[in-house]
Amino acid sequence: MSLIKLGIPKGSLEEATITLFGQAGWQIKSRSRHYYPEVNDPELSCALVRAQEMAPYVANGTFDLGLTGLDWILETQAKVVEICSLSYSKSSNQPSRWVLVVPQGSSIQSIKDLDGKKVATELVGFTRRYLAERGVVATVEFSWGATEAKVVEGLVDAAVEITETGSTIRAHGLRIVADLLHTETRLIANPTAMGDPAKRAKIEQIALMLQAALAARQKVVLKLNVAADNLDTVVSLLPSLHAPTVNHLYDKRWLAVETVVDALAVRDLIPQLRAAGAEGILEFELRKMA
Repeated sequence: MSLIKLGIPKGSLEEATITLFGQAGWQIKSRSRHYYPEVNDPELSCALVRAQEMAPYVANGTFDLGLTGLDWILETQAKVVEICSLSYSKSSNQPSRWVLVVPQGSSIQSIKDLDGKKVATELVGFTRRYLAERGVVATVEFSWGATEAKVVEGLVDAAVEITETGSTIRAHGLRIVADLLHTETRLIANPTAMGDPAKRAKIEQIALMLQAALAARQKVVLKLNVAADNLDTVVSLLPSLHAPTVNHLYDKRWLAVETVVDALAVRDLIPQLRAAGAEGILEFELRKMA
């Protein structure tokens, strides 16, 4: 019997989650039409479940551990332990956010203008509480999909929908009135499981390795050679967690330099290093950084 029952979000997060676990060291093999993927760790068992349902399953002990969005934790108000945030599912650099949208010509200009109006959303519970906390009385109804189309067709006055860039919303001729919630993926655990020393240790191991894998995606290793006379100039260009590693080569007039830098900085950094006298510059991807 496995030590930890892990819930993998089925749907849009599924592939990205399995890829992240693979980078962290757990090979999860999802099989067609099968809700119980294989994993290369006898202490883990996996099952696929919709992200919208994950938090209640973790809260009631069906799973010891799972991944879902902050939005669905708030929506269900499930009693879970939030271990850490894991931003790995974005198709852009923008955060996912739940926004209030209306037709371009709507008279609704703020949340307060929703009084007496009808709103469609999949995030019903959260939206109702959000409006109530601001003294707004509106009808909030559940939408099974095509929420934006209901606003366009005039079936509702407004919608609360998730977006990253807002481009799809604008393409439908809609306008964003306000942001209600910024959300990202959270690793969540069952409170009872966290009280078990063996399960807690395993959960903390998983959390550490997932975060290490994500951190590595943002960094690369740079290795280069530089003449001793140019060392100070080159080192001054290199950002590092502490300081770059510097070692003498066989030819004592030359040194080898190694450091970790932001991946996005490399395109500007390499030309600067070359101009400062660096040679043989190599870039390596990282797998994990803890």
